[in-house]
Amino acid sequence: MRDTRSILPLHVSALGFHAGGKDLLSAISFDLPSGGITAVIGPNGAGKSLLLRLCHGLLTPSSGSVTWGSPGGISAGVKRHGMVFQKPVMLRRSAEANIRHALAASGLPRHERPARTEAALARFGLTDLAARPARLMSGGEQQRLAIARAWALSPEVLFLDEPTSQLDPGATRQIESLLGGLRAEGVTLVMTTHDFGQARRLADRVLFLHRGRLIEDAPATAFFAQPASAEARTFLSGDLLW
Repeated sequence: MRDTRSILPLHVSALGFHAGGKDLLSAISFDLPSGGITAVIGPNGAGKSLLLRLCHGLLTPSSGSVTWGSPGGISAGVKRHGMVFQKPVMLRRSAEANIRHALAASGLPRHERPARTEAALARFGLTDLAARPARLMSGGEQQRLAIARAWALSPEVLFLDEPTSQLDPGATRQIESLLGGLRAEGVTLVMTTHDFGQARRLADRVLFLHRGRLIEDAPATAFFAQPASAEARTFLSGDLLW
């Protein structure tokens, strides 16, 4: 039987990552409770995407820790968090088969996969595209498929790395609407973005990174109205940070 206890909160403590003779992340600490959208923002090279990969478990920290759940809560090894990348990796299969493959890889019983696949396609407006080769879909369609594929695995937390950076305004609006729907359903979202307008529209909380350090952790409204650090004020004004 599936363990239904929450994997949250996520505890990130003194997290660091060292590569190529450089400290790419240093002493990052924060807790992620259940609910809402957290936007991770900062200049290029600040460590935003790296932070998401470390939280998702794709990389091993050089120092510090990433732990899930309350002590004595979630069982060890339970993973109910997914990740959607800036440029989704699509298998050379149909949209439907991409979702089925993810379900099979997760160990979902075979008899449950058809219904779960159909639900994911319908939830993200892809039913009519089910048989289309995933790699021939538009950028916006591929991103919807990537989110549908992650959603089909019933994640409690979804990490999204620049989910709309390569999309036109129409496709961006679609994705933002879908993300708002996921938040309303209770999925906790953490996303990187360079789009201040998007962060203002969607985020409940902002983590501002600069040179691999967490400079500010604040409610989104407070951060955009009156950032506490000189670095954030400079960044939001459009000036370069060094």
